[in-house]
Amino acid sequence: MRFADALAQPGLQAIAEVKRRSPSAGDLRPDADPARLAAEFARAGAAAVSVLVDERFAGTIADLVAARAATEAPVLAKGFFSTEEQLRELRAAGADAVLLILSDLDDATAARLLAHAASLELDALVEAHTADELQRAMALVAHVIGVNARDLSTFRIDRPQQLALVSRAAGDRLIVAESGVTTRAQGAAAELAGADAVLVGSALMQAAEPAAKLRELLSRPLVKVCGLTRQDDVDAAVEAGADLLGFILVEKSPRRADAVLDVPDTTLSVAVFVEDTTETPADLVQFYPDDGGTIRGREALLLREGREVARVLDQPWQECDPTHWSTAAAAKGRVVLAGGLGPDNVRAAIAAVRPWAVDAASSLARAPGVRAHEEVRAYVEAART
Repeated sequence: MRFADALAQPGLQAIAEVKRRSPSAGDLRPDADPARLAAEFARAGAAAVSVLVDERFAGTIADLVAARAATEAPVLAKGFFSTEEQLRELRAAGADAVLLILSDLDDATAARLLAHAASLELDALVEAHTADELQRAMALVAHVIGVNARDLSTFRIDRPQQLALVSRAAGDRLIVAESGVTTRAQGAAAELAGADAVLVGSALMQAAEPAAKLRELLSRPLVKVCGLTRQDDVDAAVEAGADLLGFILVEKSPRRADAVLDVPDTTLSVAVFVEDTTETPADLVQFYPDDGGTIRGREALLLREGREVARVLDQPWQECDPTHWSTAAAAKGRVVLAGGLGPDNVRAAIAAVRPWAVDAASSLARAPGVRAHEEVRAYVEAART
């Protein structure tokens, strides 16, 4: 399968990277075996494997050759390339795609390399770090565009800027969010912004078991703990491994929060509204268009910057619909399954519905707005098993 075709498959895809060191972090995995890792990454669900061939990352062309021999997954050659001769060498070594970094290339050179890559049947990942470079990539009609969160001059990660650029680029191009993804929620943030894939390197190389870490990053459903009103409960949910933290900003709800509390950037915050929304610092908004005659209706929209990115399918308020799971299982697109979920039934719900995320609130409560930490831990563990 071609590199671009692999990234175009449904759902969030991953390019798993083999690199022994990083200029910003130093040695990551000096003894990394590219052949073994490439094979393990492919088995763990990687759509493609990236191999650093630059000596600044302790990589060589031989690493590319070894990875190519070990897997049928598309292989991306990553380094600083500026000549047609380099592209021919990479193609001969088995590369299916090549990285072109716009901060190192003028438009004429980039256009010439894109054309030469196409003649060699090499896909190109055209990398942008800034709004100007993104505009250049779009003008070059690059089919696959990488948006790198790392500033190559300072090595700092700016994920908000990356997500803003990903959102701007999403459409008829394949978009790869590069750098800065260490958790499932961060990958989901890129996905909801419009990324087709994430490129993950350092997080895998620093993990005790790189393939297991990749499998974790790609695993679904995400796990949401809702109805949080106290920072202590937020911290407990984060420690338990929740991906999404929900804050109900609805006056008549018994689980109403005064505000969206602090969450780490390894997770996503969700502000919950009924009938109307207000400005919020939350990453996402869960909006019930009507109150269903009670506190809320049954269906909500999950919004990112006002754009629908998923549907929340809930039980009736304080009631139980026995067809809820089967109805949710038939729904199209990203589904967040809510309503009556807890440690005792979330595994069965996941098996029946296969949702993008699961959402629990009342079953985890010791009192309205107060979470039972042991129940939160049990629920998250069951949902992530």
